[in-house]
Amino acid sequence: MRLAVFQCPVMRDDPAGVTRHVARALAAAGGDSVDLAVFTETFLLGHAYDAKVIAARADRAPAAIAAFCAAMKDVATTIVLGTFERCGPAIVNAALVIERGTIRGRYAKMHPNEPGVTAGDAVPIFAKNDMPFGINICADANHPGTAQRVADGGAMLIVYPLDNLLPSQVAERWRLRSVDNLVARARQTGCWIASADVVGKTDSARSFGCSAIVRPDGTIAARVPEGVAGVACYDIIPR
Repeated sequence: MRLAVFQCPVMRDDPAGVTRHVARALAAAGGDSVDLAVFTETFLLGHAYDAKVIAARADRAPAAIAAFCAAMKDVATTIVLGTFERCGPAIVNAALVIERGTIRGRYAKMHPNEPGVTAGDAVPIFAKNDMPFGINICADANHPGTAQRVADGGAMLIVYPLDNLLPSQVAERWRLRSVDNLVARARQTGCWIASADVVGKTDSARSFGCSAIVRPDGTIAARVPEGVAGVACYDIIPR
């Protein structure tokens, strides 16, 4: 299975731009030769730590998701893409699994650190080319038990959409810790680990980018260099 993780520029409230970015990025990475493509946390409309902004983005999500799916209807690559969305009365931080414009399932972040966001409790397992995989999102990587639930469900791969755009001093502290977390989760679970992060700066925040594919023994198989948008690909053979 050819896996691709995409380190993406910071984009906010531009779902049409995100859709174009995903289409171009997939084409540049090899198009349908990529089996599974992982994009960043809440990439479709953008991440936030402001409850009102999060609610507004969740309200816009249904139309944005529908437009994205319509644009991807002929894409065979399975895409993992994040968004805030409403689930009944609750708002969740979700990662959607999309194939040929159809949502095959979703995972809701179990340890949200965004105000007003409700924790998920389900651990769905998906499959691509005989590779069972599950999803954790960003802060979930701090919780070994959350990754273990995915592994115990039969996954051989755990994908981690991230958004590490943080105040600059905080970003510096997490620069290595984010990588260390991914390595620890691989060694703990015996699973492949794949993360996709944003990269860039704003006036008060930055993300160095932590987009990588980690082998089950904790060694790095592929990584996008810090500070640049790009893609890392690797061929995983199911054991």
